[in-house]
Amino acid sequence: MFVEPSVGSEGACRSQQTPRTAARMDEQALLGLNPNADSDFRQRALAYFEQLKISPDAWQACAEALAQRTYSDDHIKFFCFQVLEHQVKYKYSELTTIQQQLIRETLISWLQAQMLNPQPEKTFIRNKAAQVFALLFVTEYLTKWPKFFFDILSVVGLNSRGVDLYLRILMAIDSELVDRDVVHTSEEARRNTLIKDTMREQCIPNLVESWYQILQNYQYTNSEVTCQCLEVVGAYVSWIDLSLIANDRFINMLLGHMSIEVLREEACDCLFEIVNKGMDPVDKMKLVESLCQVLQSAGFFSIDQEEDVDFLARFSKLVNGMGQSLIVSWTKLIKNGDIKNAQEALQAIETKVALMLQLLIHEDDDISSNIIGFCYDYLHILKQLTVLSDQQKANVEAIMLAVMKKLTYDEEYNFENEGEDEAMFVEYRKQLKLLLDRLAQVSPELLLASVRRVFSSTLQNWQTTRFMEVEVAIRLLYMLAEALPVSHGAHFSGDVSKASALQDMMRTLVTSGVSSYQHTSVTLEFFETVVRYEKFFTVEPQHIPCVLMAFLDHRGLRHASAKVRSRTAYLFSRFVKSLNKQMNPFIEDILNRIQDLLELSPPENGYQSLLSSDDQLFIYETAGVLIVNSEYPAERKQALMRNLLTPLMEKFKILLEKLMLAQDEERQASLADCLNHAVGFASRTSKAFSNKQTVKQCGCSEVYLDCLQTFLPALSCPLQKDVLRSGVRTFLHRMIICLEEEVLPFIPSASEHMLKDCEAKDLQELIPLINQITAKFKVQVSPFLQQMFMPLLRAIFEVLLRPAEDNDQSAALEKQMLRRSYFAFLQTVTGSGMSEVVANQGAENVERVLVTVIQGAVEYPDPIAQKTCFIILSKLVELWGGEDGPVGFADFVYKHIVPACFLAPLKQTFDLADAQTVLALSECAVTLKTIHLKRGPECVQYLQQEYLPSLQVAPEIIQVFFQRAKP
Repeated sequence: MFVEPSVGSEGACRSQQTPRTAARMDEQALLGLNPNADSDFRQRALAYFEQLKISPDAWQACAEALAQRTYSDDHIKFFCFQVLEHQVKYKYSELTTIQQQLIRETLISWLQAQMLNPQPEKTFIRNKAAQVFALLFVTEYLTKWPKFFFDILSVVGLNSRGVDLYLRILMAIDSELVDRDVVHTSEEARRNTLIKDTMREQCIPNLVESWYQILQNYQYTNSEVTCQCLEVVGAYVSWIDLSLIANDRFINMLLGHMSIEVLREEACDCLFEIVNKGMDPVDKMKLVESLCQVLQSAGFFSIDQEEDVDFLARFSKLVNGMGQSLIVSWTKLIKNGDIKNAQEALQAIETKVALMLQLLIHEDDDISSNIIGFCYDYLHILKQLTVLSDQQKANVEAIMLAVMKKLTYDEEYNFENEGEDEAMFVEYRKQLKLLLDRLAQVSPELLLASVRRVFSSTLQNWQTTRFMEVEVAIRLLYMLAEALPVSHGAHFSGDVSKASALQDMMRTLVTSGVSSYQHTSVTLEFFETVVRYEKFFTVEPQHIPCVLMAFLDHRGLRHASAKVRSRTAYLFSRFVKSLNKQMNPFIEDILNRIQDLLELSPPENGYQSLLSSDDQLFIYETAGVLIVNSEYPAERKQALMRNLLTPLMEKFKILLEKLMLAQDEERQASLADCLNHAVGFASRTSKAFSNKQTVKQCGCSEVYLDCLQTFLPALSCPLQKDVLRSGVRTFLHRMIICLEEEVLPFIPSASEHMLKDCEAKDLQELIPLINQITAKFKVQVSPFLQQMFMPLLRAIFEVLLRPAEDNDQSAALEKQMLRRSYFAFLQTVTGSGMSEVVANQGAENVERVLVTVIQGAVEYPDPIAQKTCFIILSKLVELWGGEDGPVGFADFVYKHIVPACFLAPLKQTFDLADAQTVLALSECAVTLKTIHLKRGPECVQYLQQEYLPSLQVAPEIIQVFFQRAKP
C-alpha cells in the first residue's frame, strides 16, 4: 500500500515521545461505568466525567491509560475516548502545543497496539476511536498534521485490523465533512470545503490507490473489510474526481464483486453512488450505458432467476439510479438544445423500461418501491412529449397494470392489529398513488378506461372474488377522484364521457350489494368512496336511502368491528352535512334509528356502548345538522332538539348527584368524565347553527338555556373540578356565539364559581372566556367587568406570587402562560373601548395594574408578553395621555412608560434575531410615537433635556436619534 513518510510534519510518528503524566484515574469512580453498577457508583462516574472535562490536565490520565493499555475493561476504554473526544471537540485551542502533541501520540500509540492485540477491540470502541481521529483530523489537517493519512497508513499497512480502523476513520471523516444530517456553522462549512480541496490536491489519489489495494488484497479472504472499503468508495465518490474510480480496473473489480454473494450488495451500492455522481450529461450517458452493457451481458438483467430479494432490492436501487441519471441527462440536453444526444438519451431510457417494469411488478414491495422514482420520472418525460409512440403507450398501460396489481393487499396483512409491516405497506401505497396521479397526467382517458374495466369485472362477481381484489377495485375508483382533479368535487358535470364513466361506476358501487362484503377493508373502502363522491347523490338522489341504510345498520354504525364503527361515525357525519338539502325526507327516520347510539353510558351500568364518546360526538353533530338544516318550522325544530338534549340533561342531573356522594376517587373520575361527555355532546349539536340558521331563528334558544341551567351547578361541585369546569367552560364559549345576549345573565355566577380555588391552568382557561365576552358584548358587559375585575386580578396575582422551586420548569412555564393570559385580558379590555373599567378601580389598584404592565414590558424575558404590554401602554396613552386624562397619568408616562421604551430593548435578553422580539420592538416604537402625538413638544423636551442625558447618552447621539425619529 502507498505510504509517504511524514518528514518535516508535526505528525504523530516521532522518535522522541512527549513526557507522560503520572496522574492516576479515580478507580472507585470507574466502577460506576459498569452497566450493572448501582446508582451511587453511576452518579460518581458521571461526576468524574464532568470533572475530567473541566480540568485543564486531568484528561491526560485517560490518554496515558489508552496509550499504555492500562485497562482491559471495555467501558473504561470507551470512557477514556469520550474524555479525549471532549478535549478535541471543545477545548483543543486551550491546550498547549505539548498537550496537543500528546493527544496525537496517544492515538497513534493506541493504533499501533491494535496491530498486536490478540483480539480486536469491540466495535463500539473502534467506532468511538475513529470519531476521535476524525475530530483531530478536521482540527489539525490544514495546519499541524498535513501527513495525517500517510502517518495512519504507515502504521496499519495491510494488517486487517489496522485496515479496519483506517476505513472506520475514513467514514468518520466523511461524516464530519459532508454528512448533510450534521448541522455546521458557516465557518465549519468553509473549513470543510478547504479540507476537501486540500485533500484533492495532496492525497486523494493515494487514498484511492490504498482502497484498490485493500479490495484486491481482501476481496476473497475478508468480506467484512472488503464491504467496509466499498462503503468508503461509495461515500467519497460524491466529492472526488470520478475518473479515479470510474475506470476499467475499478469498475471491472466492482463487477467481479457483483458475482460474489457476500460482496454484491455493497458493490451494488458502490456502483449506485458512482452513477449518482454529478457530471456532464453526455459523459454520464456513456458511463451508464457502458455499465448497463456489462451488467446485462453478465446476466444481471435476468431477474427472474434471482432468488436473493435483499440483493434484488439493492439492484433495483441501482437500476433506479441509472434510469434517473439518464433522465437528468436528457433534461439537460433538451434544455441545451442538443437534440441529437437528447434523442440518444431517450433511446437509452426506453431500453431500460422493460427491466424497470419487471422490478416494479416484483412481489417484494422493497424491490418495487426502489424503482418507483425512475418510473415516476419516465412518466414525466412522456407527459412532455407531444406524441407518444405505440411502444410508449404500451409502456404507460403496463405501468398502470403494475400499479393496480401492486396496490393489492396480501394475505398476511393484519387489519386488526396493524404493526410495522402494515405501516410500511401503507407508505408504499402512497408512493403508488403518486404514480397513479402521474399516469392520469400522461393519459387520463387510458387510466379511466383501465380502472373502469377492472372495477366493472370485479364488482360483477364480488361474491366469489377475494377481498383484496374487491378492495383494490373500489380503491381505484376512490383514487380517481384526486387523479382526475376537478373544482369542488364536480366529477359529474363537464366532460360527458368522464362524468358518464364515473356515474356508471358509482351506480354499480351502491346497487351491487358490495357494502355487505364480509371484510373490514372492503366495508371501509365502500364508505370512504361514497363520501368522496357525495356529489353523485345530487345527480341520482334515488340511491340515498340504500346508502343511509348501509351507514345505519350492521354494515356501518353497528358493524362488528369497532374500527369500522368509529370511522363510519365520522364519514356518516360528512355524508349528511354535504347532502343536507337532500336529507329532509329521511330526518325523523334517521333520528329514530340513531337513538340508541346517542345514549350516555354511565360507568356503573357495565354496558359497553357501540361507539366511543369521541365517535358519539360525530353522531350528535349529525343529529344537530339534520334538525337545524331541515325544512321544518321553528316549533318542530325546537321539539326535535329538545328530544335530542332532554335525555342528556336528565342523565346529567342524576350523575351530578351521584358524584357529590361518591367516595371512591376512581368512581368520581369516571362519573366526572361521563358528565363532561354530556356537556360536550350538547355543545357539539350547536355546531350545526350558522349565520343563516341561528339558534333564535330555529326556535332553539330555550332548549340551550335549559342546558345552561342544568350544567352550571357542576361549577360548584368540589370534586373533580378540573374536568367539570373545563367542560362547562367550553359549553359557555359555544353559547356566547349561539345565544348571544341571552347568555349574559349566566356569566356573573359562572365566573364567580370558576374563580374559587383557582390554579394557574384554571385561570388560563377562564381568561379567554372573559375576553370573548368582552370583545363580543363590549359596553353591555361593563357592569360585570367592573364587578369582577379586581377579584380576577387578585386571583391571578395570588397564583403568580406563589413560591416555586428554582428548577421547577413546569411551574415556571405555567406562570409565564398565565402572565401572558393576564396581559391579553388587559389588552382586550382596553382595546374594546372599556378603559373606564380599569379607571374605576380606584387610584391604588389602577397604579398596581399599570406597574405590572411596565414590569411585563421590561422585566420578563418573554417577547410575546412584552409585545402585548406595549400594545396596552400605547392604547392607554392614546386614551388617557392628553390634557384631559386622569390626574397623575402624564407623570406616570414620563416616570415609567418612556423609560420602559428604552430599557426593554437594552436588556440582554432582548434578542433581535427572534421574530417575536422584533414585533415587540415595533410595538415599543408605536408607544413612543403615540406619547409624542399626545404630548407634543413637551415629550421631545423631556427626552432631550432630562431622560436621555440621565442615561449618559452623548448630545450628538441624541441629535441623531431625533433626526431619525422624524417622519
